[in-house]
Amino acid sequence: MLSLEKQNALREQYQQRRPGWQPATEQYAALVRKYLPPNGRLLDLGCGRGGLVEQLEHPLSRMIGLDPDWLSLTEHRLGIPRAVGFSHCLPFAPAVFDVVFASWLLEHLKRPLDTLAEIHRVLKPGGVFIFITPNGRHPIAWLNRGLGRFARLQKQLVQRLYGRATTDTFPTYYRANTIPTLHQLGQKTGLTLIEYYPIPDPTYLAFTPFLFRLMCYLEETLPPSMRLHLVGVYQKPPLSPK
Repeated sequence: MLSLEKQNALREQYQQRRPGWQPATEQYAALVRKYLPPNGRLLDLGCGRGGLVEQLEHPLSRMIGLDPDWLSLTEHRLGIPRAVGFSHCLPFAPAVFDVVFASWLLEHLKRPLDTLAEIHRVLKPGGVFIFITPNGRHPIAWLNRGLGRFARLQKQLVQRLYGRATTDTFPTYYRANTIPTLHQLGQKTGLTLIEYYPIPDPTYLAFTPFLFRLMCYLEETLPPSMRLHLVGVYQKPPLSPK
C-alpha cells in the first residue's frame, strides 16, 4: 500500500533531486494565503472533513464549508459553519465571498460550466477562485478515465493501493482539467484565469523504487502542459472606477 506518509517521504527525496520544487498542495496553500484578505469571507467548496482550512490562521466565523456528503460534514475536524449543497447550485447570496477554493473537485464535475457560473455569482468583484486538480493530459488521468468505466474495480483498487475508503472515492470526468479548457470555461462564465501552474509529482504510482525512478523520468520529460497537477487562480473582474 502506498500510504500518504510514504508519498511524503518520496516527495522529500524528489525535492532533493530538484531543489526549488514544491508539492502542488504547498503551492496551492500559498496562493490561498496570498489572496485571502485578513478578514475576508472564505468558501471551502467540497470541504469534506477538513483539509486546507485547518492550516489557515483565519477567523472561523469568516469561513464556511460546503459539501454534498452529510456524513463528511458531521465528521469535519474544524468548527466552521458548513452546509450541505452542490457546487452547481450554491445556497448563497450573490457577491458574498472574497475567496472560494476547491481541493480535488474539478475532476469530479459533470457540469463544470454551471459550477464556475455559480462561483462567479457568489464572488465579490475582484474576488478569486483558487483550485488544485489533476491535469487531464497526464498519463495517470488517462489511466483513471479507463478505470472509471469500471467504477467498482476502481474503488477496490484505490482502497487496496492507497488505503482510502471506497466511500471516499468518487467518479471522475475530467471536463475542467486542461489549460485550454480552463481558459474556455473562464471566458464563458466571466472569470479570468490569472495564474496557473502545471506541477510534477512522481509519487502517485511509486509502489517500488523502480516505479519511483520511472515516474521521476516521466515527470521530467513530459511537456510542462502535461505535468500531473494543475494549480490555478480565476478572478472575477473588479468594479470599474466611475
